[in-house]
Amino acid sequence: MDCAAKFERDVAALPGVSRVELNFAASKITVEGAVARDTVAEIGKAHKISIRPDREAAPQVPFWKANPYVIPTVVACVFAVAGKVAEQFTLETISIVLYSLAIVTGGFTTAARGIKNLFRLQFDMDVLMTIAVAGAAAIGEWSEGAVVAVLFGISETLEAYTMDRARQSLRSLMEIAPRVARVLRWGKEEEISVEDVRVGDTLIVRPGEKVAMDGAIHTGRSAINQAAITGESIPVDKGPGDEVFAGTINGEGALEVRVTRLVEDSTIARVIAMVEEAQAQRAPTQTFIEKFAKYYTPAIMALSALIIVVPPLLLGQEWGEWVYRGLSLLVVGCPCALVISTPVAIVSSISNAARNGVLIKGGAHLERAGTLKAIAFDKTGTLTRGQPEVTDVESVGALSIDGLIGLAAAVEGRSEHPLARAIVRRAAGAAGPAATDMAAIVGRGARATVDGVTIYVGSPALFRTDLALDMGAAATLVERWQAQGKTVMLVGTEHEIYGAIAVADTARASSRGALAELRQFGIATVMLTGDNATTARAIGGQVGVDEVRADLLPQDKVAALRDLAQEHGAVGMVGDGVNDAPALAAASVGIAMGGAGTDVALETADIALMADDLSKLPFTIRLSRATLGNIKQNVAIALGLKLLAVIAVFPGWLTLWIAILADMGATILVTANGMRLLRLKARTRA
Repeated sequence: MDCAAKFERDVAALPGVSRVELNFAASKITVEGAVARDTVAEIGKAHKISIRPDREAAPQVPFWKANPYVIPTVVACVFAVAGKVAEQFTLETISIVLYSLAIVTGGFTTAARGIKNLFRLQFDMDVLMTIAVAGAAAIGEWSEGAVVAVLFGISETLEAYTMDRARQSLRSLMEIAPRVARVLRWGKEEEISVEDVRVGDTLIVRPGEKVAMDGAIHTGRSAINQAAITGESIPVDKGPGDEVFAGTINGEGALEVRVTRLVEDSTIARVIAMVEEAQAQRAPTQTFIEKFAKYYTPAIMALSALIIVVPPLLLGQEWGEWVYRGLSLLVVGCPCALVISTPVAIVSSISNAARNGVLIKGGAHLERAGTLKAIAFDKTGTLTRGQPEVTDVESVGALSIDGLIGLAAAVEGRSEHPLARAIVRRAAGAAGPAATDMAAIVGRGARATVDGVTIYVGSPALFRTDLALDMGAAATLVERWQAQGKTVMLVGTEHEIYGAIAVADTARASSRGALAELRQFGIATVMLTGDNATTARAIGGQVGVDEVRADLLPQDKVAALRDLAQEHGAVGMVGDGVNDAPALAAASVGIAMGGAGTDVALETADIALMADDLSKLPFTIRLSRATLGNIKQNVAIALGLKLLAVIAVFPGWLTLWIAILADMGATILVTANGMRLLRLKARTRA
């Protein structure tokens, strides 16, 4: 990571470069300005970094070939072991030569960078290692110098390997979408690169194949596995007009899909870009640690110098012994483990979240999510499905319930009103009567002629006021259902009422469980809605929110969030990302539902739940809190091991090889600990 930062600084210093942005987690650098790519590549070679165009696939090179430390470290290890054998047979000159070869072979790359940085007054781990190894050789500790060179090479190799494992999560995202699409052109099927597919082209997607581009189904019906995008474990049934995403898997049906987005604009492409940007952003903890490390390294060098100089000059101690102890402190004081402690946890968590259908747009948002004390929810489309459904049907006359719903569906058959569509869906599949002369009654309902009789479907006010009918038994139904927050429609003629139908926006299946889990985390839940208080309280009771605030305008929701922040502290807001933008922006963390189908949600929120599944919210909170805990553990490991080693310097217990083992151990421990976050799983819906 330190080498990557120096590479970024060197590229930024090139003439003509206006901006450089290096994303260590994604192994990606963006350079703007009048500079040749070959020039950047040459600087990359000097830093042992391979540069290639963004769209060019990475060559499949074995790790031992790709990493510059592997072969030199192995060779240095052979020389060191041979030197030890020669030393055992008292072949002193030969052992010194072999140890020297081990030092040169294993430490050449480090020394080359260390000397350069020393002259630049950039005190990093390369400088510390170079001074330590050179100092060991100067005082005749050849074997110790060789061991330090070998162990440092092993440490760098293991660190690179573990970080590469962490990056694999992002690479697996990049490999989700196919590179080739089967397109129907001029009546023939052609296989072409996805870069050559245009908006409006028709894709042919066979059963079991991946969808190559974002689009809408033109013909066909199938179950689509969207786990790669939304994290949903259950395939979703889709038909003509429904949206499908690149990288999702077609089930049993053959589909023709009309392309709606170019490959670079697809949902998966935008998710990958946002994950890369998120991993590149520094979390507050990471920024603090990097600033701390900037002063920590010179402080360690100064302390080492004091340990080397003070005892011999003031106390008459042996120079060789205290030079050795000072060098040991230099080695163990390397800030490598401390600097990497935070980014490895952030990278792992953001990658894991993306795999589970949660897009977290930066380490700062990830950290803040773990500190939330209250979360506010919009009602429609968040806690509820956002689509009215028939909940109750009751006849008050001789007509059966099936006959009543069939008659209502006949009247509402051509209406596009959401309540009418709910009735038609409820009656789907049942044979109903034919209707003619259908007409809407604005603000009240609709009427049509069925078997020569004019049938009305509409609000209680239509029958009570406009038709002047006695409500009779229907009045009790209307009163009871309206008290439950439902919309009531009556069915009848101008002479009598046949029955009543209740329609409501029903709660999501995942809402109650998600809110219950949030309460277990000690998080207060509040509903903020523009709906009336009766309906809001009914839905609030179904899902189990702690508090309901109704009849709110958008500006009222912002004010409510400020009140909640004063009462609880950090407050999150969950909405659909379309009409909740002011509230999402006002919250400590804005969380949007259904990011996979909503461009606005992807752009406005700090966190996007890619599927309409609230069960991902508790997972996000668990992941965030686990990340904060993991970072604290990593910092404690990094500083704790170094503190113990520093204490061991003064009684002379700390040797050079123990110092490098302590440093290497700390680096490996914090990296492995951070990667545990990749295995934290979301709970699947029942």
